[in-house]
Amino acid sequence: MSDLNKPYMPEPAVFKVRVLMVDDQAIIVEAVRRMLADQADIEYHYVLDSSLAAATAEELQPTVILQDLVMPGIDGFGLIGQYRERESLRQVPVIVLSAKEDPKLKAHSFAVGANDYMVKLPDRLELLARVRYHSAGHISRLQRDEAFRFLRESQHRLAEANIELQKLAALDGLTGIANRRRFDDVIKLEWQRGQREQKPLSLLMCDIDHFKAYNDSFGHLPGDLCLKKAAAVLTENLKRPADLAARYGGEEFAIILPDTSLAGAQVVANAVRGHLERLAMDNPQAPGGIVTMSIGVASVVPARGDTPEQLTARADKALYAAKSAGRNRVCVAGDAIPPT
Repeated sequence: MSDLNKPYMPEPAVFKVRVLMVDDQAIIVEAVRRMLADQADIEYHYVLDSSLAAATAEELQPTVILQDLVMPGIDGFGLIGQYRERESLRQVPVIVLSAKEDPKLKAHSFAVGANDYMVKLPDRLELLARVRYHSAGHISRLQRDEAFRFLRESQHRLAEANIELQKLAALDGLTGIANRRRFDDVIKLEWQRGQREQKPLSLLMCDIDHFKAYNDSFGHLPGDLCLKKAAAVLTENLKRPADLAARYGGEEFAIILPDTSLAGAQVVANAVRGHLERLAMDNPQAPGGIVTMSIGVASVVPARGDTPEQLTARADKALYAAKSAGRNRVCVAGDAIPPT
């Protein structure tokens, strides 16, 4: 696979070894500091007050905690329990530093959540090795979690991008309403639903009158604006989410009205025709001098053996009738041509 085809993955974050020493004895804290002082890759912090330990650890997010056992207030076992109760500290390695080499203390330390046990003061080389060993494991987990988080975010962004692409693929680039592909998909789905539920499905086929003459008079840019305004008129007269306005092709549009009777479809058609007429956009070569629209209406309760294409053909035939009768009118499939 070439580099261009590989998915982008960020560089792993650089996490520094960060040690938090929790001990009430300043002399021990200082001794450990000296052991680590010349290590440029190690950042050292400490807290003497056990009541501040958990909050300090949560703020610093150390890669390892060096924990004393015997402390005033709350002992080391209690503090380890506090670390493990907090989501942000649950995986942070804890090395117990105890004054005693006691198997029972060791066993209890591991039981409450410690990762290691050393008798203080430990050998410097051994302390460095264990600090680096536990920190490296924790940093590896952090980097893995970061990679997984990035992957999840990338997958989420990809899913959102795919949804947007699907939306864009279903839209007409000029008018912003549904395109012919979307129209074909929706009318099939609504036909099937109408067939199942035995509900009427109505279709309006709409055509801008004398549009070629409009383009010849004003040019393609004003022609595009005219198409956009016509599309806006269609969408403004749809009241339900299921209704769909689509650009069928050229200056022809379609409106799908699920669960709508013929009478209801006529109401929408007349509203669309009248709305466009009231905009009074100049079209000098049209008989009325303005941009108008002819609409064919068809409605049916989908039945077995029938097809959506038959409904489209009926609405198209009604549109042709409206055009033949003088344009700027609504005609219903199978009906006599009504006056405007």
